[in-house]
Amino acid sequence: MTKQTKKQTRIQRHKRVRAKISGTASRPRLVVFRSNKHLYAQLINDDEGKVVLQTSDLKEKTKKTGLETAKQLGKDIAAKAKEKDITTIVFDRGGYKYHGNIEALAREVREQGISF
Repeated sequence: MTKQTKKQTRIQRHKRVRAKISGTASRPRLVVFRSNKHLYAQLINDDEGKVVLQTSDLKEKTKKTGLETAKQLGKDIAAKAKEKDITTIVFDRGGYKYHGNIEALAREVREQGISF
């Protein structure tokens, strides 16, 4: 039996989470993806298989720390969701552990008035 890599463990954890949650038109799924350099967030309607809205920190040119970037991304996604009259979501952490940038993004979305 071989040892799993970190990526394989994350994918296995993500499959376990995705088996239990799904987004709808009234309550889309907030998906977070974290690469080595950037954060991405999307609201997805799983019933239709469509992305409702998305944002990332690619457009940011400032030298911010990861937590500051995550908080800004949370503000952006919450503002866009409010424009489309979305007040409740399902949070999909993408198999990542709930700490650091993922936690900062989720807390900022909650502080902006989106419930999940």
